[in-house]
Amino acid sequence: MKVEFLTALESAAWPVLLVSTEAAVVAANAAARSFFGAAMTGARPSLADVWPAENGCAVADFLVLWESSPVVSSDLKFRAVDGQLKSFCTVITSIAEGAGRNFLLQLFTPSEVPLPPKKIAANNSPPSPALVQSDSSTGDAALKQKLDCVMQLARTVSLDMNNALTGVLAHTSRLLDKAEAGHPWRHALLEVEKSGVRAAEISAELAVFSRKEKEPRQTPPGNLNSVVSRCADFFRNAHGQRFDWRLTQEPALFGSRFDEAKLQQALTKIFENAVESFAPTKGGLIAVETRNVELSAPSQDRNVSLAAGSYVCVGITDTGLGMAEEISTRAFEPFFTTKTPPHRGLGLALVYGIITNHGGGVAISTLPGQGTSVRIYLPAEKQSVHAAIGQDQDFRGTGTVLVVDDESLVLTMAETILSDYGYKVLTASSGQAALALLARSDVKVDMLITDLVMPGMGGRELVEHIRRAAIRLPVLCMSGYVMPAESKTGADYLQKPFTSKQLLSKVKAALSA
Repeated sequence: MKVEFLTALESAAWPVLLVSTEAAVVAANAAARSFFGAAMTGARPSLADVWPAENGCAVADFLVLWESSPVVSSDLKFRAVDGQLKSFCTVITSIAEGAGRNFLLQLFTPSEVPLPPKKIAANNSPPSPALVQSDSSTGDAALKQKLDCVMQLARTVSLDMNNALTGVLAHTSRLLDKAEAGHPWRHALLEVEKSGVRAAEISAELAVFSRKEKEPRQTPPGNLNSVVSRCADFFRNAHGQRFDWRLTQEPALFGSRFDEAKLQQALTKIFENAVESFAPTKGGLIAVETRNVELSAPSQDRNVSLAAGSYVCVGITDTGLGMAEEISTRAFEPFFTTKTPPHRGLGLALVYGIITNHGGGVAISTLPGQGTSVRIYLPAEKQSVHAAIGQDQDFRGTGTVLVVDDESLVLTMAETILSDYGYKVLTASSGQAALALLARSDVKVDMLITDLVMPGMGGRELVEHIRRAAIRLPVLCMSGYVMPAESKTGADYLQKPFTSKQLLSKVKAALSA
């Protein structure tokens, strides 16, 4: 990221800083070095050196608070080289950097912003800078040009990450399918998958930020059992024989619409709290349950008000130390924690934000010395969605699949996995090469899988050529970009990055239709 930063923003007229989650300044452009002076040219520059108390909170707390936000604009003050404080409308972009995360801060003077920021009060949070959403549609040409530079960088990074993560997640999920429960490498593979999912989430945030279209993606109803099983499996493998685990799942769980990466992040936080609720070296029971909930009238579960309707409920109960009532009532407050550093009290606040953004709720029941029960409710459709069964024979098939992508990593991954399940695989690195293969009389293709964004002829043009030529075969489109609703090709769609099961399931369904 530092190389791209220096290339794209070194000559920008406004100060720009690349900052780590620990507030260390990774890079500063020429304008920032001039404005801040020695504070940015020393051996170990830090944002804390130019961050005044007038901003209302410590710089580390500010960065943690907005760690999960894709882009935020904020009124902030900074200390210049002459010691004077100056106000800036600061655009803050959260971006991936290796296995971690950095923040890109762009400092614009108020005169560069056409409309005054509209302040938004933060509920249940300590004093913090006034935070506002940036509105580029009302910005002048100069501000738009500056933001377009960052958006283009975000698009490039997001696309490259998604292509790389597609291979990581697909190969990892394939190895997990083959590894027995007690395999010595299973824990390491689960760690790799967990990191890959987190990186995919960051990449998705970048993609959403960099798009001009801001409508949410419509996800089909899914089965939450698979996400719950994966998280429980990870913690069960990580903590060996210390705990007794009891997993009870509703086999005909209602379908619910959810962002898998976000839900896995929320469940991981709850499992972490359950494990940490026990005294060191002490064990106990952690019980996990999924069930359907049907309400004919409004109901209440502790702090959660549930309207009449259908829900799926995930309950995670531990027999740990529990909490006193005065503590449990503040459990969702940002920065409230009874734990020692580095805990910052953002775990359950993050869970609450993720679940409520899905239209659901989180309830907590706890008693000191008797343990804690956390229950997640998500709106559901009264129609069971069966989880995919992970056995090899369920995904095996026959036929010839043509895979088209300009990334050799993706072609190798698809050929390896599909061939392993009985398919014959042909590959092409461009739309033109794919058309040449389809035109050959000695080649019979049963299904096409194509990336949407490629140099030269992209996937949309390739599909249009096939439709005009009256070539009848199922088509699966894939992309590392977020696909706008109005740009659908009429073909099935698979968002990068994806797992081997997701790919195999799509191919099996298309060829069985």
